[in-house]
Amino acid sequence: MTTIKTRFAPSPTGYFHIGSARTALIVWLFTRKNNGKFLFRIDDTDQERSKKEYEDDIIAGMTWLGIDWDETARQTLRKKDYDTAIQKLKDNGRLYPCYETEEELALNRKSLLSRSLPPIYDRASLNLTPDQIKQYEAEGRNPHWRFKLDHKVVAWDDMVRGHVEFNGKDISDPVMIRADGRPLYHISSVIDDIDFGITHIVRGEDHVSNSAIHIQMFEAFGATPPKFAHITLLGDMSGHKLSKRKGSMGVSSFKTEAGIEAMAVVSLISRIGTSDPIEPVFTMQEAIDNFDFSKFSRNLPKFDEDELYRLNAKILHKTEFKDIKGRLAEMGINNIDEHFWHAVKPNLTFLSDVKEWWDMVHAPVTPIITDKDLMAVAAKLLPEGMWDTNTWGIWTKSVQQETGKKGKDLFMPLRLALTGQEHGPELKELLPLMGREIVLKRLGN
Repeated sequence: MTTIKTRFAPSPTGYFHIGSARTALIVWLFTRKNNGKFLFRIDDTDQERSKKEYEDDIIAGMTWLGIDWDETARQTLRKKDYDTAIQKLKDNGRLYPCYETEEELALNRKSLLSRSLPPIYDRASLNLTPDQIKQYEAEGRNPHWRFKLDHKVVAWDDMVRGHVEFNGKDISDPVMIRADGRPLYHISSVIDDIDFGITHIVRGEDHVSNSAIHIQMFEAFGATPPKFAHITLLGDMSGHKLSKRKGSMGVSSFKTEAGIEAMAVVSLISRIGTSDPIEPVFTMQEAIDNFDFSKFSRNLPKFDEDELYRLNAKILHKTEFKDIKGRLAEMGINNIDEHFWHAVKPNLTFLSDVKEWWDMVHAPVTPIITDKDLMAVAAKLLPEGMWDTNTWGIWTKSVQQETGKKGKDLFMPLRLALTGQEHGPELKELLPLMGREIVLKRLGN
């Protein structure tokens, strides 16, 4: 069997967006599930908008999510390869020069639309005489080059969308080379896919019509088209598609600003838009094992940040101290031990919340005293000696016997006095961490 080879090919024209991250992850999961090879390709032919800071952000985001790659490529380093391949299409007549200006093309489109006709290029440049071409060139016009589509049905069985068909006559011959000689996305991408032996292309559904064009281009180069999977794009909770142009939903912001765990992001974007329930995935291998294109829906999946927070909390609640100790140290929290971690982790939404509970145990707290008499009895009956997780039960039982208070009337005043909060980690866990001196002080003694 042929080894599966895929690619993720972002353009570094913006920061790493959650929608792009979802595509990258899905491509990677499919590849690893099938023991294939994963190519990371930087599509940086748009030199005006491509920036190194965007490229660095993409690499950092993929690395943080746990997406690795087997091979790298960069389009700006492949000019000679493009020139050679492009010349072949020029020689066999599949690329032809066009001399219309942007203004002329816009007027032509407007005229077609006014007559309720599709704005498809009329191939007027194919009928230019040598004298007309010479006249245009004398005017200083440099041609842009279009790919001549065959007016036939293009069909493929998409791994997500099922059977897809386009008729070549319903699509404009796409521009492949700018007037300044630079190749555009379509032709560079297809040449790369051929040269690097890409067998499967997984990308957003906004590329479906492009795939019809690309299939004809693969055939024009004498290559077998790869298999395609077009996944739905992500939407926001109002049903609008997310856009990296708006600068929203950057992967780096989830890591640095929101404090989200990488596996929480992986959990959500690997399952959103599928038939699987949105539940935590704790390892990349679990995500790989669970992956299947047959689970994907064609409905617009809505990205819910609240869902991300819920997943984040669940992942932290299951995280062992040995797996988090180093990161706590990086945050400047060096004195936490396993007992403290297990005491507070059921109350964490973000890892940074640990600092809040650390301060609540060790730093000065303003107690909320709602029953001074109860606090006086509690202080009097506070056990001596070494404390453990049984101390809370022993202590509160003795206070209950002396005061007659029980349930919420007993536990809530003690919690407010000891922590200054209505909710939090179990007090049987916190009491030994606080120690007798701190507890007495917070009880008002």
